[in-house]
Amino acid sequence: MGSRQVTSWHDKNITVAGLGVSGISAARALAGLGASVTVVDAGDSEGHRARAAELGALGIAVRLGDAETLPEGTDLVVTSPGWKPDSPLFAAAAKAGVDVVGDVEIAWRLRGENAAPWLAITGTNGKTTTTQMLASILKAAGLRTAAVGNIGTPIIDVVLDEGAYDVLAVELSSYQLHWAPSLRVHSGAVLNLAPDHLDWHGSMQAYAADKGRIYEGNTVACVYNVADPATEKLVEDADVEEGCRAIGFTLGAPGPSMLGVVDGILVDRAFVENRQKNAQELAEVKDVTPPAPHNIANALAAAALARAFGVEPRAVRDGLRNFRPDAHRVAYVDEVGSVTYIDDSKATNTHAAEASLAAFEPVVWIAGGLAKGATFDELVRKSAKRMRGAVLIGADRALIAEALARHAPEVPVVDLDRTDTGAMLAAVREAAALAEPGDTVLLAPACASMDMFANYNKRGDAFADAVRELAAESAADTA
Repeated sequence: MGSRQVTSWHDKNITVAGLGVSGISAARALAGLGASVTVVDAGDSEGHRARAAELGALGIAVRLGDAETLPEGTDLVVTSPGWKPDSPLFAAAAKAGVDVVGDVEIAWRLRGENAAPWLAITGTNGKTTTTQMLASILKAAGLRTAAVGNIGTPIIDVVLDEGAYDVLAVELSSYQLHWAPSLRVHSGAVLNLAPDHLDWHGSMQAYAADKGRIYEGNTVACVYNVADPATEKLVEDADVEEGCRAIGFTLGAPGPSMLGVVDGILVDRAFVENRQKNAQELAEVKDVTPPAPHNIANALAAAALARAFGVEPRAVRDGLRNFRPDAHRVAYVDEVGSVTYIDDSKATNTHAAEASLAAFEPVVWIAGGLAKGATFDELVRKSAKRMRGAVLIGADRALIAEALARHAPEVPVVDLDRTDTGAMLAAVREAAALAEPGDTVLLAPACASMDMFANYNKRGDAFADAVRELAAESAADTA
């Protein structure tokens, strides 16, 4: 790894697209390295103006209300992850022969001589949980680490804090990978692939290709999902360093060069001597919270990356035991009348909802919201046998109702046509009425939340509040 060349940024004219967290981080860092920085953003709210004033005090120019015109003399555009490739600003950059890169690319270029290696994770679902699991394992091994990238501290800030870390657990979105052409990590993992963000990428092929960038130039391991052949195909297509290995993870018994599960034990047949015959116990399924199938897969992927970095088995076990997922990810809320209530509001697409439904049976499913162009036939067809009933909310609930009518006509459905603040309480009460003792009421919407809620967190909070109100009513009735 080369040393940071501060002089390469000196007097360069850098345009930063977006006044969000990553944009501000990039602007501050590049200005500190001697670049002349202009931040552009279409917004012009009071919040935008306050952030612009803070940057202005550092000598950083900010242009609000115009995110389409390329500032004159721009040498490089640094974009925030969500900006679409067909944005007018980028078209202007292309016309002027100016490159467009993202904050992850800038962070990669800014690494110093003794930079911490990156263990990187992407996938349609499970990225954040797996990255946090990996960081927990690395910490249990006594390593100085942080979960960064698409979560936590902006990755540019972390990279500039030289010497503070031994290794980084890096979550990368498809957007970030799209804008990071020179990224070459120690080891990378693609957890799964399902249609998502196709309005941004333009096609499933383009989306998968951007995910597959995480494998380019890997030096030790490319970790893939045995149950998802598309992830293995991305490994096969990648140009990696000589000696880099393909490492699979599976919920079944692993073959050589895989991690998997045998009799409730997570085992490693990849990073052991004589892997044709030997396996190393890493942890028990019960060490993973929650022990749902998709979360066991997350744990195996995290373990594979940690083992690729030389982490001992005991640290894998201890790290998984220490880990607790963020809120709204298959989170237990309460048990009311012998019915369990689970909040998986983070299941904002069909692939995530399918994984969540696969963890419980029988289920009363609360679903709906903004479909983002998704279809629900495959999800319903695969999950119908688990369903006691369904309660549908949100703008695109009719699409789910139609899929249920086609593939699960025997499942009772409540179509809740309301979007007021009491809608979630009504949904929980309708679900409770459908449920029988031993059932699970599962909020796994398969849709985005913004039609009714500010974000998936607020939706999950509303669900938990509604369950607690139901519990209080039940307790009062039996008092």
